[in-house]
Amino acid sequence: MAGPRVVIIGAGVVGAALADELSSRGWTEVTVVDQGPLPATGGSSSHAPGLVFQTNPSKTMTEMARYTVEKFATLEVDGQPCFLQVGGLEIATTPERLAELHRRHGWVTAWGVEARLVDPDECVALHPLLDRERVLGGLLVPTDGLAKAVLAVEAQIRAARDRGVRFLARHEVLDIRTDGGHVTAVVTDKGEIPADTVVCCAGIWGPKLARMVGMNLPLTPLAHQLAWTGPVPALAGQAQEAVRPILRHQDADLYYRDRFDRLGIGYYGHRPMPVAPEDIASVGDAEVMPSVLRFTEDDFAEAWAETRSLLPATREAKVEEGINGLFSFTTDGMPLLGESPEVKGFWVAEAVWVTHSAGVGRAMAEWMVDGHCSSFDLHECDVNRFEPHQLAPDYVLTRGCQNFVEVYDIIHPLQPAGAPRPLRTTPFHPRQRELGAVFLEAAGWERPQWYAANESLPAVGAVPAPNDWAARYWSPVVGAEARATRESVAVYDMSSLKRLEVTGRGAVAFLDRLTTGTMDKSPGSVTYTLLLDEDGGIRGDVTVARLGPERFQVGANGNLDLDWLTRHLPGDGSVGVRDITAGTCCIGLWGPKAREVLQPLADRDFSNEALRYFRCQSAHIGSVPVTAMRLSYVGELGWELYTGADLGLKLWDTLFEAVRAHGGIAAGRGAFNSLRLEKGYRSFGTDMTFEHDPYEAGLGFAVKADKDGFIGRAALDRRRAEVRRRLTCLTIDDPGAVVMGKEPVYDGRACVGYVTSAAYGYTIGKGIAYAWLPAELAATGRSLDIGYFDRRVPAVVAEEPLFDPSMSRLRG
Repeated sequence: MAGPRVVIIGAGVVGAALADELSSRGWTEVTVVDQGPLPATGGSSSHAPGLVFQTNPSKTMTEMARYTVEKFATLEVDGQPCFLQVGGLEIATTPERLAELHRRHGWVTAWGVEARLVDPDECVALHPLLDRERVLGGLLVPTDGLAKAVLAVEAQIRAARDRGVRFLARHEVLDIRTDGGHVTAVVTDKGEIPADTVVCCAGIWGPKLARMVGMNLPLTPLAHQLAWTGPVPALAGQAQEAVRPILRHQDADLYYRDRFDRLGIGYYGHRPMPVAPEDIASVGDAEVMPSVLRFTEDDFAEAWAETRSLLPATREAKVEEGINGLFSFTTDGMPLLGESPEVKGFWVAEAVWVTHSAGVGRAMAEWMVDGHCSSFDLHECDVNRFEPHQLAPDYVLTRGCQNFVEVYDIIHPLQPAGAPRPLRTTPFHPRQRELGAVFLEAAGWERPQWYAANESLPAVGAVPAPNDWAARYWSPVVGAEARATRESVAVYDMSSLKRLEVTGRGAVAFLDRLTTGTMDKSPGSVTYTLLLDEDGGIRGDVTVARLGPERFQVGANGNLDLDWLTRHLPGDGSVGVRDITAGTCCIGLWGPKAREVLQPLADRDFSNEALRYFRCQSAHIGSVPVTAMRLSYVGELGWELYTGADLGLKLWDTLFEAVRAHGGIAAGRGAFNSLRLEKGYRSFGTDMTFEHDPYEAGLGFAVKADKDGFIGRAALDRRRAEVRRRLTCLTIDDPGAVVMGKEPVYDGRACVGYVTSAAYGYTIGKGIAYAWLPAELAATGRSLDIGYFDRRVPAVVAEEPLFDPSMSRLRG
């Protein structure tokens, strides 16, 4: 098949990779346009230094980098290789960075890439220019190396051309035509090109192109300094372009690469230098190329001083040339991939560096041709993941600059983003501040992690302390709040969870098609269910409450769930979906005394007989109308109580007065996470993602056995019969050995999996870590080890749930 008419805008490493990958899958009606010459078009690919370090805290990003390495290693142009596999070496010059290298070694090992930690002597043996006295150790990834970006573009262009793809250089895109919410053509300065699908791979110009179809792309072009030394005497006579590993000195925001007898020096330590896409020079007006700005020597002074200290041989050289090269940064440091939510057929593949370019090309081609990506989990990369405030120009600029500053920083898993804060506050925020809430951030929400007001709880003194890393953004109050929830009652702010309203005469059939559960239940029913992709992978787990014959409330994970539902709406107007999160709020009231607190305040019967587990009803709590859902993600008796944002503060005050009278407290997210793991409740995006199916994830119970006709149904029987891995509960005896997530799991010397969620279980008195393991190792009692920095933590496979397996506390 020739496929639909596709126009790719941008012929850099991403556009060339996508053209190659699409055409290899049979889509050959593809035209690639670029305003510059080929293969060096003038964008970021044309000046990129080409260092490919595969190590990344994101499994997806590491896997896409690995594919890029594997593909580029096979490419050549007229005998010239497109990849020089010299290895990658990250060095530590501080104890903190040395510890971080152990953590990074854990990531890359967990994600399946060969790596090893090396001592200072081996660092110097690998890269003799290093000052032995400065180096404390290093991380070596032998398969890292140098990508020859322009050559890789040329190689992929040639392959795509051989299959019939058309490349049009020096074609400036002036407009993108649409009709009825669908792209129809790309208008260039040399004519109009009909299109069924348009893919924006324009890099630093991406926001400008996206605006042509009314799409707001959260991308900021920022200048990054790259300098080249003159001849370094110690490198005299080096006949090959690169013989030493590419080098990262992240303590000083620096990286290095060979170029025969000279060195390239990249620097992220200077001030952020953003440039508006509209202000980037045209191909004809640029001094060198549009993505290259003049070198600001003063900004590089500190980098050069540090370079001469770390690499003493450079003291005999000087900086001969340099550029401020533009690259793309996003608000969360991840790429922007996917289709516009409003204009069908308009796709983006943006904010992608050379390191991940071929992987992104493959991911996009699979997504476009097959309707889903089978090679990579793309939930972190989907362009539709953002909340509306995250698309605001000042937010995009501020966070893009912050990500530039932090690109080599040591970031704790719980570390909240910086400015602008606060952005989203719940109606309870004033009372939370009065209670000394310590706020972290989630999707812009200020969310209490614990409350200083609970420091006087007797249990605080008995809470075991974790290790130093786990103790950041932690307090013993977290343990005390968890115990108070189990023993008494607590209120939790659950307002940050996204809430969607689905209405209309077709609502039941619509939700039936999109979920694995039965939706045609009586009003008042609440169902835990899954959204699946066509391949049976989990798109999300949601709770669906039927509030009326044609009205449902969906408890979702984030904007991707809203996007998924919206994309599948029938065209006849029989169903409406809207985000009601901002206009509502939610308090979780949980604990063995929850009914004692709630019933005297309510005008409805909240007995077990009147409102059973996973049922809901409308009621008044004092003078506040609420929707009360009897469910609990902490494993205790209680309800999620929803009301309008205007009445939220009144609801908090009404409940909290009664909670305190019964010896209860307000509790934060730290306690919540510990309690949910004791019950084995999964968290989408952490414990399971698009790549996992219900049976692997331990969620087979959420698939109605005799139900057909929902998205993903056809793939489930095959996947159920082929379960090769399982999400598995591990426990850790040592309270000081609490892990944080993303650590490798070992069976003997072999890495066999990785940790997802982890916390200390204050009720069971053990550390808890959920991990993906081969199915044959997921046997209760099996002893394994978790790699945590420079140590191995003994762990044991445990039967789940760890707490209240009979569910008696929830159903009482």
